[in-house]
Amino acid sequence: MIKLTDVGKSFGDHWAVKGLNIEVNKGEIYGFLGPNGAGKTTTIKMISGLLRPGTGRILVGGYDIVEEPIKAKSITGYVPDKGFVYEKLSGLEFLNFIAALYKIGPARAAEKIEELSSKFSLREVLDELVENYSAGMKQRLVFAAALLHDPAVLLIDEPIIGLDPKGIRMLKKMLEGFAMKGVAIFMATHSLLLAEELCSHIGIIHRGRLIAADAKDNLLSGGRRLEDLFLEITEEAPSGSAGVE
Repeated sequence: MIKLTDVGKSFGDHWAVKGLNIEVNKGEIYGFLGPNGAGKTTTIKMISGLLRPGTGRILVGGYDIVEEPIKAKSITGYVPDKGFVYEKLSGLEFLNFIAALYKIGPARAAEKIEELSSKFSLREVLDELVENYSAGMKQRLVFAAALLHDPAVLLIDEPIIGLDPKGIRMLKKMLEGFAMKGVAIFMATHSLLLAEELCSHIGIIHRGRLIAADAKDNLLSGGRRLEDLFLEITEEAPSGSAGVE
């Protein structure tokens, strides 16, 4: 469902990411890990179509994100690290606005909003202005908006920002449920514990390059912890592993 082939992106003389080869299939939860500034958000923005790759090719559901952006985005749900919401709209107005962008009919929109507001415990605050929501409630609203059109691909950048323990547990169960239904999930996170518990596949990026990628069970064979692996390989990765060649 998601395929990156030799993908790179530079800003001036600096390569934020280079030579990325990643594949995420239906029903997989791919945990994308790396230190601050490693290239995680740049990668997700390229997959979502917000940034144009400088090199290589990105396919989402078989659609080239550069050549067929509308088709690719129509099957993609995106939850950024800093979700944007219209503060002066109510939660219900915001969700109806997003539904209209995806050309979801009124009856179907009402059905999905009811379903997702119940799932994300938003029903009691839907008529309130978004500016009065807590950070956690805004994050739940952004997730609900990303799922209104039943995406086949879900991109998530730092999913647990602002969520309390109850919200995190709810999110984990929800993502597991979507994966079981065949949704391909690409999740960038700093939470090694979340990735170890939830993800079926792991990729670790460091200084713009993918330095480890495999099924989680293969990477953590023999009872190895993800934290130990992450610290070991990011410390050992050569300082010149990314940059202009």
